[in-house]
Formats: sequence, C-alpha cells, structure tokens
Amino acid sequence: MRGATTQVETRNFLRGKDIADYSVRNPQGEDLGTIKDVMIDVNEGCIAYAALSFGGFMGLGDKLFAIPWAALQYNAADNYFILDVPKERLENAPGFDKDNWPTTAEREWLTGLYSHYGYTPYWERHTR
Repeated sequence: MRGATTQVETRNFLRGKDIADYSVRNPQGEDLGTIKDVMIDVNEGCIAYAALSFGGFMGLGDKLFAIPWAALQYNAADNYFILDVPKERLENAPGFDKDNWPTTAEREWLTGLYSHYGYTPYWERHTR
C-alpha cells in the first residue's frame, strides 16, 4: 500500500472463495464497498484484479469496478481490505457491467486500468 503509515497485520494466504464479500475500506476506515470476485490470469499465474462493488456509491449499483490486486492490502486483524487511493480516482475509475465482465486476455483494457491507479501491470513486473 502506498503512503501507509499504519502497521497492518498480514496473512500470506486466503481462500479465493472466501474473498467474495470482503469489505474494502480506505485508510481512514470509511467503507468503499465489497469485493465480489477476483479474476485470475491463469497464463501468468496471478490475480489480475479484484471486482469491487461500491453498492449504491454514486448510484452505480449495476456496475463493478476493477481494482489492481496490488492496490489492495489485507488487514487480517479486522478482516477487510484497505484501498489507499484518492476518492476522485475511484469516482473516475473504469467500471464494467456486472453481467459483462472483461477477461484477463484484454491486455489493452488492463493496461488502462493499471495506469489509472498508478500501478505497473503484473505481466510487466513478473519474470518467469
């Protein structure tokens, strides 16, 4: 997490099916929504992004928002994820219809997503 000043207990493993419906908060503890699922890039062997539902956030209940996995930090002590990004960036985040999910094969879309949040795409960070 970028710019964090608090210590957060971490855990190295979580079951994928258990991540759904985990709460996501900002560093100030304000609720940002819940994780609905994660997309795994099976060719790269890593999580491409988490799909975040902001619930009624800005009236966009039918939309999900992709968050680079690297942007989330798990708080094991309180059992939620922390997303440390400015609210304006979330308000302008790339979203998608909950019935039409992008796939990890859409690298152009993912490149834009990672750029929006200021992260290097995972396939450019990992070497085999």
